Formats: sequence, structure tokens, C-alpha cells
Amino acid sequence: MSQHASPKPPRRRRRVAVLTAVGVVAAAGGAYAYWTAGGTGSGTVTTGTNTAVTVNQSTVITNLAPGVAAQTLSGTFDNPNSGPVYVGSVTITGLTVSKAGGAAAGTCDATDYTVGGTAVVNAEVPAGTAQGAWSGLTIAFNNKAGSNQDQCKGATVAIAYAAS
Repeated sequence: MSQHASPKPPRRRRRVAVLTAVGVVAAAGGAYAYWTAGGTGSGTVTTGTNTAVTVNQSTVITNLAPGVAAQTLSGTFDNPNSGPVYVGSVTITGLTVSKAGGAAAGTCDATDYTVGGTAVVNAEVPAGTAQGAWSGLTIAFNNKAGSNQDQCKGATVAIAYAAS
């Protein structure tokens, strides 16, 4: 009988098999092993700012004259911010009077007009043009009894507003 020895696997195959087994065990162990750690840290944030709103007058008044009742002013806001802003009230901060060409000689100025009233808003004004509303301020032409006020005929009154 001839004896045939069973062939030995080549060394290379055995080495690959062993390395593969070691790699699988190492990977399995590595997937479940970890360290825990605590820690602390810090960071910062900044608070944004906003841009002032523009007060618009939407009322058109053309009939101011001696003896005519005070006229109510009203309007809206242009809010250039990305979100709403809160407006408490609108006030008149000044008048600038421009005499009409050809008006009678003499002075026509802010003392020929009276402003008054209260424009309470107490609301958030959305972002955008012509947003929100205000009303309640008034303007009247002063009747300076006993004096000729022809120098104010056709005058234009520019009104400066402030929102707060």
C-alpha cells in the first residue's frame, strides 16, 4: 500500500487564515471598546441691532387757511429691518415753511401754524414698506386776527416726524 501523506496546506494559506481570524477578533473588539470622557467649554453669541423706521405721512392736506379747523395727519412706516420693530408713538419734531413764488411780501414761518394731538401706536410694525399705521396728530393755520396773512398763501409746510 502506498502511503500518501495528506498534503499540508501551504504556509501562505495558513498565514492568511490566521491573520484574517486575528483581524476579525480585533475589529469586533474595537467596535465595542471606547473611552468615556467629560469636559467643559464655552462660546459666545452677539445680539443684533436694528435700523430706524421712516415715518410716512399719507394724508394730503391742501386747504389750510385762517379760520379752518385743524386737519388730522396720518400715515405709515417703512421698516427696513428683517423683522418687526415696536413703535410707541409718533411726534412732530419741526416745521419748515417755504413761501410760494409770488406770495405777498412778509414772513411766513412755523409760527403761522399750530400742531397738536397725539399719535399713539403701541404696536409692532412688520418689516417692509408702508407698514403699520399712525394717526391723531393735527395741523392748523393760525388765524392771527387783525393781520394780513397773504404772505402764507400757497406756502408749503414740510413736517418732520419722529417715531419712538
